[in-house]
Amino acid sequence: MESQRQPGSRINDPPGERIDVLGTDAGGVDALAAPALALLRQADLVVAPERLLAGAQAWWQRETAAGRLDRPLPRLLASDRPDELMAPLGAALAAGMPAVVLASGDPLWFGIGRLLVQHLGAGALRFHPAPSSLQLAFARLGRPWQDASWISLHGRDPEPLAQRLQQRPPALAVLTDPGRGGAGAVRRILVASGLEASYGFWLCERLGHPAERVQRLAPGQPLPVDLDPLHLVLLIAEPPADPDPASLPLFGLDDGLWLQQGDRPGLMTKREVRIQLLADLELPATGVLWDLGAGVGSVGLEALRLRPELKLWALERRGGSAALIAANARRFGVTPAGILEGAAPEALAQLPDPDRVLIGGGGRDRAAILAAVLERLRPGGLVVLPLATLEALAELRPLLERSGLAVAVGQLQAWRGAPLAEGTRLAPLNPVLVLRGRRSAGARAPA
Repeated sequence: MESQRQPGSRINDPPGERIDVLGTDAGGVDALAAPALALLRQADLVVAPERLLAGAQAWWQRETAAGRLDRPLPRLLASDRPDELMAPLGAALAAGMPAVVLASGDPLWFGIGRLLVQHLGAGALRFHPAPSSLQLAFARLGRPWQDASWISLHGRDPEPLAQRLQQRPPALAVLTDPGRGGAGAVRRILVASGLEASYGFWLCERLGHPAERVQRLAPGQPLPVDLDPLHLVLLIAEPPADPDPASLPLFGLDDGLWLQQGDRPGLMTKREVRIQLLADLELPATGVLWDLGAGVGSVGLEALRLRPELKLWALERRGGSAALIAANARRFGVTPAGILEGAAPEALAQLPDPDRVLIGGGGRDRAAILAAVLERLRPGGLVVLPLATLEALAELRPLLERSGLAVAVGQLQAWRGAPLAEGTRLAPLNPVLVLRGRRSAGARAPA
């Protein structure tokens, strides 16, 4: 039954004119404000989730015993099967019977509100939302949340969470599904993404209930054995702690260990691609390495961890990049020969001739950048270009061939494990084309 009433109800509409949908927090009926309790006192029909019904009945009995109510207990219906509620709610509306639906948080945000509107029409309903779980969670942390995003795992594949994390949001609320791993699944995805060092992991249970619990779990700290099914997770970006360079692997550092650009977090070469590029560069023990479009410095700085005697020159056009790359260099115990902010090919004039070149950016200027590199590349030198599109490959490969370089092309496709129910599925990273050109050792040296 769909009502013909128009949306835009007012708080003082007569009882029975519309069905009142009251949002509650985890405290249930006892935590409702006085205006909501007044509506409940007038109701002849109360619909609520099974977990709230007992509290509603106990509240009604206490009110009656205290002399604040002289009406019989209303008809109580469980809303755990919403499809069975529409007929009695429609009948109450048609008869002008005061009716109340109790729901969690904001009924129009992942709540019963959508189904009520679909079946009864917005004009038949009057919504009184409580703070949503997200609002309560950020309030408990005392953190503004206008920059936050959220994702729901209720009945969903967790792969979108892994993809969202690669964008490095400053704050991410995850609505967990206890039946599909809950907070444990979120943590496994965070670890598999290599980002555990870059996010504070906040576990929020029973928000709004007197027994609520909000705690930050350190990396590796086990989940509480008494974890409440009613929980969500907040992932709050934070600078990773300074590592002990001696304790780190020789190469293939986790993505989460790198300091990021504040306005473009996640704009870096992912670990799997980084490992491949380090291999394709065939790093010599000594010589000059150019890292062009260096980003946060990840490939060049890892190259120095492998070959400390190399002279690394990192170039990035983004403002503030030199300080960021220098900070990452200090974190990982290496010292570049130079870090420059500027645009290629113009800025290349400041650099010594290279033995190895990685061109990680360039956009529309990449052909001009490659041409400038080829004018300077030393005999026996290598240039490596990770590319995202076939069009870029078609544009740049002929430049290498016309310059007499031996050309190789490959594609890297990597997957990361992500929890799926009781098992593991593989979530793909974006494929990367790798174009490589080698100048022969006998080629004429640059002028």
